[in-house]
Amino acid sequence: MRVKHKPLVPETAVGVGRVDPMFVDVHSHVVPSGDDGAQSIEEGLELCRSAARSGTGVLYATPHVWPMLPLPAEREEAIRANRAELAPVAAGFGLDLRLGFELTPSPALLEEDPNRFRLGDLPAVLMEVPFHGSLSLAERLAEHIEAEGLVPVIAHPERSEAVLDNPALAARMAERGWLLQVNATSILGYHGAEIEASAWRLLDDGLADLVASDGHRRARPPHLAEAFRAVQVRLGEGADALFDGRALPAGDRVDLPERR
Repeated sequence: MRVKHKPLVPETAVGVGRVDPMFVDVHSHVVPSGDDGAQSIEEGLELCRSAARSGTGVLYATPHVWPMLPLPAEREEAIRANRAELAPVAAGFGLDLRLGFELTPSPALLEEDPNRFRLGDLPAVLMEVPFHGSLSLAERLAEHIEAEGLVPVIAHPERSEAVLDNPALAARMAERGWLLQVNATSILGYHGAEIEASAWRLLDDGLADLVASDGHRRARPPHLAEAFRAVQVRLGEGADALFDGRALPAGDRVDLPERR
């Protein structure tokens, strides 16, 4: 039995079967942060503008927190300043730019307060599962997040070697109430046929909760429209719920802009 979370927006507020939804993208690297995403404010602004043109209304910038690139106070301050510079400009063309982080499991993060890494004001934290090797440390991190009353959002499980070898691992995470986030690029075959098939398996089996862009640079922008159309063809009305944010747990101060 899957754990149900209070939705970010009520289902009745979402037009069923709409071709032009307002996408909520919980995973991108559009704010310069020293990782492999946007390298300048100018590039970040270009990516934000591109996301808005592609139908995204709410975009979470989620800089990597890697073992080799942790989040000391100086880096966090710089990231928040960059987001603060970009956000009012993005708002001018209809994009609500919010901040979270993408955690790569490490023992050090088990000693951190996960509230520091929340997706904006949502009671949720984005974390990835490793591409290679065991999921044990990732599971410990998710449990650590959960112990603080937050919901783990599991980034791109379809790309995990462990999940590719044993798809039941994804079902086990979903059964614990952890939200599974599939990449739009995986759906579209950007990462190869095996990962594409893995992404569609999660969607077809009803295990995926969210589709996000994981947009990084100009060559891999934060776009969701093409993936939405592909999922809509396959799942019909069920596509909206994967793209419009309703799967996310609501926060006390979180509102979404009106849908177009």
